[in-house]
Amino acid sequence: MILKDKEILLGISGGISAYKVCELVRLLIKAGAHPQVVMTENASKFVSPLTFETLSQRPVYTDLFARGEKPVLHIELTDKAELLVIAPANANIIGKIANGIADDLLSTLYLAFSGKVLVCPAMNVKMYQHPAVQENLRRLKNRGVEILEPEEGELACGWEGKGRLAEPEVILEACEHLLAPKDFAGKKILISAGPTREAIDPVRFISNRSSGKMGYAIARASKSRGAEVVLVSGPTQLRPPLGVKLVQVESAKEMEKACLKYSSWADVIIKAAAVADFSPKTAPSSKMKKEKLPKAIELVPTPDILAELGKKKKKGQILVGFAAETEDVLKNARKKLKEKNLDLIVANDVSRKDAGFDVDTNI
Repeated sequence: MILKDKEILLGISGGISAYKVCELVRLLIKAGAHPQVVMTENASKFVSPLTFETLSQRPVYTDLFARGEKPVLHIELTDKAELLVIAPANANIIGKIANGIADDLLSTLYLAFSGKVLVCPAMNVKMYQHPAVQENLRRLKNRGVEILEPEEGELACGWEGKGRLAEPEVILEACEHLLAPKDFAGKKILISAGPTREAIDPVRFISNRSSGKMGYAIARASKSRGAEVVLVSGPTQLRPPLGVKLVQVESAKEMEKACLKYSSWADVIIKAAAVADFSPKTAPSSKMKKEKLPKAIELVPTPDILAELGKKKKKGQILVGFAAETEDVLKNARKKLKEKNLDLIVANDVSRKDAGFDVDTNI
């Protein structure tokens, strides 16, 4: 686990989205990290420090000069931490840290901290678009500060636009990116994920139980470790991994076209997608009425993308396949490994309840 035993300073500035950071603290702890919360005075008006003390099981610091605090608290806190996250980062704290102003505990921590910094802006869309805010963000980026762009949508003030704090899961992923070892730096990885859909008519299709979770997890981990990643994905309900180029497809033919397009670019190809083996020979352009449905649908094989990639594999390229089996798992996987010219194969017993399709664990 990338965040296990990592000391993370979590700075919270005043804003309605401070409530979202409660979930971020929970996620950080679940990931094995040790978050230390620091709040501005205005932040404590939105969420009580007691809430974060309860969640983190640590004292929450709000005042640089509070009686009883150590005289060099800002130095002591920064000495242990590996990452400083400011979420939400309102226009005020962004302006302070961009211009070297240190008039409270959080802005002082920023100046005293020499590690990696992640800033997560959140504010009204008009404020976010203001030239002063954008200039301050550019200034921080030029210093090497990571800026996690806010999301678009309905804001608490009633406006629509860009300004919503990134979701806690996205902030967690950004933390992993910053702290993960970059042993894949310079590598180009092509990953396929999810199912394909083979049309029977405009409203019906043939597919399988693949959720895409495996391929998306591999893409997320590869990106965290420094690789450049292209993810070719069939239809899923998953959030795209942060910083990954997503190519969305539907049918096996579309997936074949996308995979072949990027195959010569990639150093490593990981084919985690569950491509449908058959497709209807014909698919009418209008919906077939129930009473006129054919008694049988003629099927034809879909392209064998993995075999095609195995034939075209360039020197030094690593090709990884997956074998979803319900019996003779190792025997069938070894056969596929050889026949498709693969370097590695991942064998999955999809008949197990704790492995295979659409589960959060695998073996």
